[in-house]
Amino acid sequence: MSSSSSESLFLADFEQEATRCREQGGGLSEFLRLHDVVRLQWPTDVVEQWLYDHAGNQSFKTDYGHVDLTQIDWHVEALSVELLLEMPTGPSDGDLLEEIAQNPEHWISVRSHGVHMGVAQMWDVHGTWKRWPLVLDRSVLSPNSQGLQLVEGRTRLGIMRGWRRQGNFVAERHLIWIGRPGQDTRIENRICECRE
Repeated sequence: MSSSSSESLFLADFEQEATRCREQGGGLSEFLRLHDVVRLQWPTDVVEQWLYDHAGNQSFKTDYGHVDLTQIDWHVEALSVELLLEMPTGPSDGDLLEEIAQNPEHWISVRSHGVHMGVAQMWDVHGTWKRWPLVLDRSVLSPNSQGLQLVEGRTRLGIMRGWRRQGNFVAERHLIWIGRPGQDTRIENRICECRE
């Protein structure tokens, strides 16, 4: 991982440590204590879904490997179902949403144990997901880009598409984590370092 807090951070900077923490028993709690993870000041759920779970995912590296993660601020927002149904994911997994939408019952049924307990009930009762997906403002990917793009939660969004097509209840608004261009935390960290 990066040694200086004034440096940019990229997905590749977290791959080795995420793998080590997952495979050698330190787990998410150890990963969350790493200097560069702390420096991002991201919500734990976002760190887990993107960096801890997917830092080594080739599709993620292809689609998001160039993004300076220090430039993203995360917030919870509620988006309309219409906006979500039209939202793309990264080009490397572009067909995955439609593949999942073809059989939402299957994808719901295989998510019934462990952390996935309650997924079926959330769709049946509330018409939404149990865990908030991660979405990026496309200007994070390229300054002149507009709109939103799904980063993580492809199964969730695919289920939503299929569930809605089948005429099942889908809520009108859904909570998501959204990453937008933020203040340069590198500058903030340099100010803190100068005060010490």
